[in-house]
Amino acid sequence: MKNVIDPFISLSYWPSAGGFGSNTNILETNIINPSLVLSVLIYFGKGVLSNLLDNRKQKILNTIRNSEELCKGAIDQLEKARARLREVEMIAGEIRVNGDSQIEREKEDLINAASENLEQLEDPKNETVYSEQQRAIDQIRQQVSRQALRRAIGTLNSRLNTELHLRTIDHNIGLLRTMMNTSD
Repeated sequence: MKNVIDPFISLSYWPSAGGFGSNTNILETNIINPSLVLSVLIYFGKGVLSNLLDNRKQKILNTIRNSEELCKGAIDQLEKARARLREVEMIAGEIRVNGDSQIEREKEDLINAASENLEQLEDPKNETVYSEQQRAIDQIRQQVSRQALRRAIGTLNSRLNTELHLRTIDHNIGLLRTMMNTSD
């Protein structure tokens, strides 16, 4: 150990005329001033450093509190949105069910209305068919009557001779005289 300290001791004996050297005498080196400065710095710096750390700690705590409040607010908004979504889904389900039942009712109403319209159209159609049948029957009757009359006239003309013709005229004249006498 003596070998390690010897170079430092030998340096302390050299005069410092513009060179580097170390002085181990405490009073000559004025080590008290730097230690005082260092002590003052530590004493007052401790308070400053403590204040800086406390301020930083408060900022961090405030940031955490604000973040927690924002998180709670976001959770509340999320729950409100979920509740609103459930309400909207329920309303949409009700609307869907009501819409389906309304569609069924309207479908039934349309079917009933179409049936009624069809029945209403059936009546005039049936009347038209009946009147056409009656007209056709009347036409056939008229044709049959005409044909029967033509045959009768043809038969009469073929069998009618002058004597029969004169008797028929006399008979009709007699009927007319009788009718005229009864009316007077």
